Amino acid sequence: MARYLKKLIYFGFQNYRNKLNLHIYLKLLSMQKLILEITKSLMEVADAHKAKQMQRFFKTGKGEYGEGDVFIGVSVPQQRAIAKQYQNDCSKTDIIELLDSPIHEERLTGVFILVDKFKKGIKSNQEQEWVDLYIEKADKMNNWDLVDSSAHFILGKWLEKRDRKILYEFSKSTSLWKNRIALVSTLHFIRKNDFEDALKLCEIALPHQHDLIHKASGWMLKEMYERDPNPTCTFLDKFKAKMSRTMLRYAIEKMPETQRKAYLSK
Repeated sequence: MARYLKKLIYFGFQNYRNKLNLHIYLKLLSMQKLILEITKSLMEVADAHKAKQMQRFFKTGKGEYGEGDVFIGVSVPQQRAIAKQYQNDCSKTDIIELLDSPIHEERLTGVFILVDKFKKGIKSNQEQEWVDLYIEKADKMNNWDLVDSSAHFILGKWLEKRDRKILYEFSKSTSLWKNRIALVSTLHFIRKNDFEDALKLCEIALPHQHDLIHKASGWMLKEMYERDPNPTCTFLDKFKAKMSRTMLRYAIEKMPETQRKAYLSK
């Protein structure tokens, strides 16, 4: 435990300019045993060099979309393994504790556990508790990997045969991450060959100012194209002039080269 505390404080002082050391220490004192074990498991595989790389990759600098997010340098496969190790014993309170963490890897581990709880809840007709938690904590899905690891698995699946108005509410939110959740949730519908809402939300996203929304929209258009080229091509023919170059390039990625060049040159 002393070695673990020393490592926590090292990360707090050396890598995050004193931002987290007190928070982590106070959190440690109040943690439930299971959360302490999860945090301990993450810290044991943390890598300071990798943390710095991840801070840059996920745009955590001043004015960037991930401003202020904190990484400790744990890979996604390592996080998935830790989530799998503890997910059966995690309570709702435990998941909330993880999702509320300022440490990115703790939030993503919490997301993996929440997705598992939701999937198992479907089998016992108890999934609403977990989708409600997801919606409540949507603001904690505050980077693209958190959204992309959860939106279609939880909200998309939940809305498959339900009213989807929440997606339109999210698409018009001032929250970048709710905007992305709305789009990525439609991936579940697309995989069921249900394209209507994805196309509508891509249209709503056309004037969006952020590159991450252009990428998500283009991604959904590409996914539709792989299943049926016609809806995507119709969308491109109608809206190409309003699309960002990023959105267009993502949408045409799987098209034959001659078709890609034709869309890029129009």
